[in-house]
Amino acid sequence: MNCDLLIIGSGPAAWSCALTARQRDLSVVVAAAESATGWLQKAERIDNYPGMPAVSGKDMLRIFRQQAEEAGAQVVSSLARQVQPLGDIYMTLCGNDIIESRAVVLAMGAARPKLLPGEEELIGQGVSWCGTCDGMFYRGKDVAVLSAWHGGIEEAEFLSRLCAKVDYYTMAAHDLPDERPYALHEGKPAELVRQEDKIIVKTDVSADAYDGVFIFRPAVSPAKLLPGLELEGAFIPVDRRMATNLPRVYAAGDCTGQPLQIAKAVGEGNIAAISAAEDLK
Repeated sequence: MNCDLLIIGSGPAAWSCALTARQRDLSVVVAAAESATGWLQKAERIDNYPGMPAVSGKDMLRIFRQQAEEAGAQVVSSLARQVQPLGDIYMTLCGNDIIESRAVVLAMGAARPKLLPGEEELIGQGVSWCGTCDGMFYRGKDVAVLSAWHGGIEEAEFLSRLCAKVDYYTMAAHDLPDERPYALHEGKPAELVRQEDKIIVKTDVSADAYDGVFIFRPAVSPAKLLPGLELEGAFIPVDRRMATNLPRVYAAGDCTGQPLQIAKAVGEGNIAAISAAEDLK
């Protein structure tokens, strides 16, 4: 899939950016992971957004999204896992698909996934965040899938076609199919430890060894999503054009820092789209 602008996120900044970008005649894809709802989705009543008094967060997001889609923005309900530059193009892995874009806007909110002890140190050394990327390295071997959302189900099914054994651990509650080609493991993962050539998954009830461990969450840390992206603590620094330190990569909304307000996010999404249109044309 190809587009001028890929927007990663599903909040006010993302939909504002998509709407403005379409008005600037850019082709737009919004990577809006289904479970990446954020705090706004749960807000019962919002009173401080002009023109939409006493609206629920869910209704607000529905209206924002509908307007962006009616303007021509294409939405993919997949988690953006990794963004890589390739010449003048950015290649983004969304779910199991690759999206090519000329520019990228990061608008995924302020949430940051909490990693397991030992996880970051073992990435690339037996621990992976992408089954379709690294599954081939574990053909005929024993692996564990640690999943905090339903997105891990498809990955576990894919790995089951390659690996001798797949154990599925749930890190957060989500529905599982009744019939599955992998084994559901009791216990919640608490720590990962490397022991010789194995990865030990420690839980509150057991410690089991695997050749590889795959971890899936509904969010990806910006530093892991886009290598080389500068951060200030948990936030992405931007200039007045919402530009980051990387060419044709912009950020908007809560991920850029305080104040964490809807009006601020909508304004930043608008600016990011205008900046992207100017730089691309």
